[in-house]
Amino acid sequence: MTDHRRSPVSTARVNETPVESARVLVVDDEPMVREVASTYLVREGFEVAEAADGTEALDRMSAESFDLIVLDVMLPEIDGFSVLTRIRRTSDVPVVLLTARADESDRLLGLELGADDYVVKPFSPRELAARVRTILRRTLGPPREVDRMEFPGLVIDGTCREVLVDGKPIELTPREFDLVAFLARFPRQVFSRAQLLEQVWDSSPDWQDPATVTVHVRRIRQKMEADPEAPRWFDTVWGVGYRFVP
Repeated sequence: MTDHRRSPVSTARVNETPVESARVLVVDDEPMVREVASTYLVREGFEVAEAADGTEALDRMSAESFDLIVLDVMLPEIDGFSVLTRIRRTSDVPVVLLTARADESDRLLGLELGADDYVVKPFSPRELAARVRTILRRTLGPPREVDRMEFPGLVIDGTCREVLVDGKPIELTPREFDLVAFLARFPRQVFSRAQLLEQVWDSSPDWQDPATVTVHVRRIRQKMEADPEAPRWFDTVWGVGYRFVP
């Protein structure tokens, strides 16, 4: 197993970590895939470690700190979806899934379980590195806006990236928070899924399935709305997109 490290392992993940020195764990049971992905990510300036299966990945995560996980779905012993489920019990570290499955239901399942993005095999290492960098810019880089937005029953605090519903904190993934904050900055303005991919994901429908947005809105409603089927804040404008209603 290759371990591409340029400096000692940090013991704590902090928001001030420069994107260029972020630590990435690549998890795949195919040595060639690990080597190609790791080599290209190192070339882009990241510190990279590897794991050959789900058990090793979970062991490494319990002992070390990582800023992003690249996780294959088809792993021996413990599959990638199960690994992702265990990760989300204790961590909001960004996860990019590698999947050989072209079926939309599999991709949506990964997003439902809390993945931030996915790349379909065979993949371009350049595309993978671009996806990783985009996510890390959002999670580790300086916030685009530091603000506090207050609405009846809802507080969105950009300084500490916290959402309170009726005074109670809501656990959101970094991407879910970004989506909530973006929509809330433009009350009642309708955004298409393509626009949200561009504004929140720094992506486009050419790279990413617009259903990604749908899944994230669904998860946000489940976490924040008293009745997800009749949402109070996150409204669907049929045939157009989504809007925030204060």
